[in-house]
Amino acid sequence: MGVVVPLEDDRGRGQNAVAQLQALVAKEMQAVNEFIRERMASDVPMVPELASHLINSGGKRLRPMLTIAASRLCGYNGTDHIKLAATVEFLHTATLLHDDVVDESDMRRGAKTARMLWGNQASVLVGDFLLGRAFKLMVETKSLRALEIIADAASVIAEGEVMQLAAAKDTGTTEDAYLRVIQAKTAALFAAATEIGAVISEKNGSEAAALESYGRNLGIAFQLVDDALDYGGRAASLGKNVGDDFREGKITLPVVLAFRRGNAEERAFWERTLQQGDRQEGDLEHAVDLMNKHAALEDTILRARHYGAIANDALAIFPDSPYRQALTDLVDFCINRNH
Repeated sequence: MGVVVPLEDDRGRGQNAVAQLQALVAKEMQAVNEFIRERMASDVPMVPELASHLINSGGKRLRPMLTIAASRLCGYNGTDHIKLAATVEFLHTATLLHDDVVDESDMRRGAKTARMLWGNQASVLVGDFLLGRAFKLMVETKSLRALEIIADAASVIAEGEVMQLAAAKDTGTTEDAYLRVIQAKTAALFAAATEIGAVISEKNGSEAAALESYGRNLGIAFQLVDDALDYGGRAASLGKNVGDDFREGKITLPVVLAFRRGNAEERAFWERTLQQGDRQEGDLEHAVDLMNKHAALEDTILRARHYGAIANDALAIFPDSPYRQALTDLVDFCINRNH
């Protein structure tokens, strides 16, 4: 269940922002998608079958679109940005396959996860295959700096997974600690996706730093909204069941805020349901009630808006262009979406 998180701007504006970005990069994204299909090929039938299940499951391809848009914002006119965009998508898909195994997730984007269809072992191994493909593509671009950025991101993402695992079900997690997790798990790949767009354009100074900042802060805002939507979104449009984080015992920012602001009885509820895993009928609804009582969902969105504003400010050094406008509007989509 849950209540819909109140957002100030209408949903249509956000959808228009995505459509605008998609239109700007449509031709290049078609090349990216063809490249992905080509590089997913394997003599082992299960590899492309399992990888295709997730890659073709309806995601918006935000991260590779960011790479294309960032490179075009910096005036790039070559073709290596296609390979780097495909690299970003392979890395993202690999992390999703691994995440679903670690989190024991049953659903993703409204469909059964790969691990539910092929098993945990196959999901992990195909994720490893995609990581190998990603690094092969990076080498082909012959950009050592781009390779360094993506390699660093892959390491940071893995560290974020370990940090989250170490803090799993720990109701004593602080807001700062949780922000470190999502900066690693989510924001690192957003930052890499945009920064390599500048690097491939030989803009290694202020432009690269600005795009790294844009991507990192956009990624933080994106994840914070995800946290809120898991308790206050619409199940039909989320692509997953509302309350999945609660059922999996995840400590996200709305939980951190509600726990910190709650009384002894309320904290005991969070300890029972998340730390001890003793969840009963009606507990999810009570969790949402506590979050509403303490403005945990509202404040999570406010924090997302803060990071979104930082992302937008980072673009100020670039001259006005359709790409800058599309990236600015994309921040609104990430914050105001309800799916």
